[in-house]
Amino acid sequence: MIREGDQAPDFTLPTVDGTVSLADFRGKQPVLLYWYPKDDTPGCTTEACAFRDNIAALQSRGVAVLGASPDSVKSHEKFAKKHGLPFPLLADEDHSVAEAYGVWVEKSMYGKKYFGIERTTFLIGPDGTVQRVWRKVNPNKHVAEVIAALDEMQSTATA
Repeated sequence: MIREGDQAPDFTLPTVDGTVSLADFRGKQPVLLYWYPKDDTPGCTTEACAFRDNIAALQSRGVAVLGASPDSVKSHEKFAKKHGLPFPLLADEDHSVAEAYGVWVEKSMYGKKYFGIERTTFLIGPDGTVQRVWRKVNPNKHVAEVIAALDEMQSTATA
């Protein structure tokens, strides 16, 4: 399980526009990597649209937003187009990167056990260090929590 202070596992994953690597951001800017279970489902749509609606606030704080799920690039393309998502969605179809981040977990629904994504967000610094982890996030409140944490971290850094 990845914790604050750990080095974030590097990755290169496909997107609609090619590939994105964590290394692309190294030494440049922090990355907000949010993991979600499935494109175009209620909670995931709520969360993605909240990031979309607050993208200016996040970018003004210097953060790049990346969404990730086990869905295909084609699924991501439809989801992003339908909701006007202005950030890359990473396709981790074999869930190998999700496993490296500890977000591919056993879940239970209606008494059936299965594996899937635990909704989790990582704030990764420009040096590749995990600065903050939010687990089992509430899609309705999460973006406000992220912005508040970014502001708190910024005020601490300048104090």
